[in-house]
Amino acid sequence: MRSEILGPVIALIGWSLVMWLWLYIKRIPAMRAAKIDIAGRVGGTGADLRQIIAGKDQWPADNYNHLMEQPTLFYAVALTLSVMGQGDGLNATIAWAYVVLRVAHSLVQVMINRVIVRFALFVLATIPLLMLTVHAAMAFWDVHLHG
Repeated sequence: MRSEILGPVIALIGWSLVMWLWLYIKRIPAMRAAKIDIAGRVGGTGADLRQIIAGKDQWPADNYNHLMEQPTLFYAVALTLSVMGQGDGLNATIAWAYVVLRVAHSLVQVMINRVIVRFALFVLATIPLLMLTVHAAMAFWDVHLHG
């Protein structure tokens, strides 16, 4: 049986891979311009590049790293809801809201990188993540709210 919440999971993974590609499209030319010998370089991390290449060329890499952080919680709760048979309807809609907000966060970070806008989008994206977590807990412990 197909669970609707898997659509947002697949979409965010796909978006993460778009950002992975974007980071290399920006980073490799920046490394070449900085005369970094990519083939001969041994060791080091992406953080080492901060001292060498322009910040703007690092933004996609920074965002890719962000997509490996909080979204892991999203994947876990979305898959949990799917396994429990709670991945349709409202929960799927909430999951799509999370994905849209994370994509918006990415675009802001790689294009203009205004911290206050990024922060606002991060906080807004955390709300649907919190909602999904509460819904998963309610389903697991069979908690029903009566109105």
